[in-house]
Amino acid sequence: MRIARIKIHGEDAVYHCISRTVNGERLFDEDAKEMFRRQMWQIADYCGVSILTYAVMENHFHVLVRVPKKAPISDEEHLRRYRLLYPEPTRFQTTSLAVVEAQLKAGGPDAEVWRKQQLALMNDVSAFMKLLKQRFTIWFNKNHNRFGTLWAERFKSVLVQSDGRAVRVMAAYIDLNPVRAGLVDDPKDYRFCGYSEAVAGRKIAQAGLVHVIGEDDARTWQGAQEYYRLMIIGSGAKPRAGKAAVSENLFEETVRAGGKLPLSTALRCQIRYFTNGGILGGRAFVAKHLTLLRRKTGLRRRKEPRALPPVCDWGGAGDGSSVGGSSDTDEIMVMRTPRRRMLASD
Repeated sequence: MRIARIKIHGEDAVYHCISRTVNGERLFDEDAKEMFRRQMWQIADYCGVSILTYAVMENHFHVLVRVPKKAPISDEEHLRRYRLLYPEPTRFQTTSLAVVEAQLKAGGPDAEVWRKQQLALMNDVSAFMKLLKQRFTIWFNKNHNRFGTLWAERFKSVLVQSDGRAVRVMAAYIDLNPVRAGLVDDPKDYRFCGYSEAVAGRKIAQAGLVHVIGEDDARTWQGAQEYYRLMIIGSGAKPRAGKAAVSENLFEETVRAGGKLPLSTALRCQIRYFTNGGILGGRAFVAKHLTLLRRKTGLRRRKEPRALPPVCDWGGAGDGSSVGGSSDTDEIMVMRTPRRRMLASD
């Protein structure tokens, strides 16, 4: 029996979501990645969510998404978002939209039913991911003469505290995916990630990373860019001869030996805690949402949070990633359940 997805209701939330192709097949060429990128932004707009950053790879994708709490929207906004899904509507879709517009203008039960149907797809991470994966699958299968499922399983998600160190570390982990894969030495050179798109000048991508940084002296793109670049490129991220990234084995060996790596080097590892589902954030944040999950699912209380392996200073201390004299050096904690790992930064 699979454990219920950890989701927040009634307040804003940030999730790291990941999904892989069937058998991990490397199916996505540059055209497919570009289409996925376009559909991702389009569907995020429709669903009323914000993309903070992302990375589209050959056989999987990561997206860090901010989901505002549900709220009523105007009929004009409903129709604008609806048109986003059908930028080139068929004759039937055009007729249907005209009928919907007439119903909304007249009011009544039909209009209310339509509004509820649309609102059910908005401000929800599951609805966003379902629409994104379904729409991309339709396009991909049609253009590659294939049929059937494209994705290996339901998407994984990690609930991330929306302010502070946790969301910054997660964003950097996502943007460093092409570096770990050996595709580029610098994520700004990889076209299909949020950092690259922001550096290229796209305002909506820049806004996502400004939100991630969230420091008083980094509320503009210029300030955020300086902080973020130091974080993901710091001295430890310089490529080593013949190796695209620190191996997972070396990472584990370093943990056992009690040694430390710069944060930017650690982030080049495949850190399983960031993708296997759970909660990432402060101790109080994790405790709150773990309690809510237990009430919802009946999970019994298990171990208390314990320190994440001290492979580095998980706030940026000592690796050139601090900004404005920040003393953000709290340790990261980890809590595990039978099938999920809960993370906390105290």
